[in-house]
Amino acid sequence: MRQGPDISRIAALIGDPTRANILSVLLGGQALTARELAEAAGVSAATASDHLKQLTEAGLLWPRKQGRHRFFALADEQVAQALETLAGLAATRGHMRTQPGPNDAALREARVCYDHMAGAAAVRMFDSLAGRGFLVVSRESVGLSAEGAGFIAGLGIDTTALTALRRPMCRVCLDWSERRSHLAGALGAALLVRFQAQGWVRRVEDSRHIRFTPPGLRAFSAAFG
Repeated sequence: MRQGPDISRIAALIGDPTRANILSVLLGGQALTARELAEAAGVSAATASDHLKQLTEAGLLWPRKQGRHRFFALADEQVAQALETLAGLAATRGHMRTQPGPNDAALREARVCYDHMAGAAAVRMFDSLAGRGFLVVSRESVGLSAEGAGFIAGLGIDTTALTALRRPMCRVCLDWSERRSHLAGALGAALLVRFQAQGWVRRVEDSRHIRFTPPGLRAFSAAFG
C-alpha cells in the first residue's frame, strides 16, 4: 500500500521495548524528566535521550520546559488511548511479561489512564451509568443523557463548562485489564478530579495506582453501585 497512514512507523516506534516502557510510564498522565524515564526504562541517559528524540519527532511525546528542566509527557489523549488499547490486545492474546502478582491486583482495581480513571472500579462506574440510562452507549459511541447530566451535576460537576472544552464530552476507552469499556473524555477526567477533591481517592506517589479511602469507597459504592 503506497498511500495512506504509515502504520509500520508508529508500530515500530511503540514496539521497541525501551520506548514501550517509556510510553507506559507516562500513561499515568504525569510529565517526567529524561533521567527519570531512563531509570524507569532501565537504560542509560544517552540511550533514553535517543529514544525520547524519536518519540518526540514522531509526535508521540510533548516536551515541556519548566525553568532549567525539560520534561516529557504523552502528546495527547489519542496516544494514551492507543497505548491502552494495545495493552488490552496484548493481555487478551496472552502476551504478558510477568505473571500477575499482588501489585498487579491493585493496578487492575483502580489506576490512572492519562487523565481519567481506569481499572475494575472505572468499569463498574461505566456500567452503572450506562445501566441507569445516564450514558447512551452504542458500541464505540457514548453520550451523556439529560438525566445523566442531572446526576453528574449532583456530584458537583459543571457539565456546561465541559461542553466548552475542545475535546469530546464522553469517550469510550477499552480497559486493558478488564477488556471492557471505561469512561474517558472531558467527563472521565472531570470525575477523577472530583473524586480526588472530595477525598474519595488518593494517587499513590510515583505510580499509576489509585487507592480509595474508606469513606471514599463507601461514597463511590453508593453513587455507582
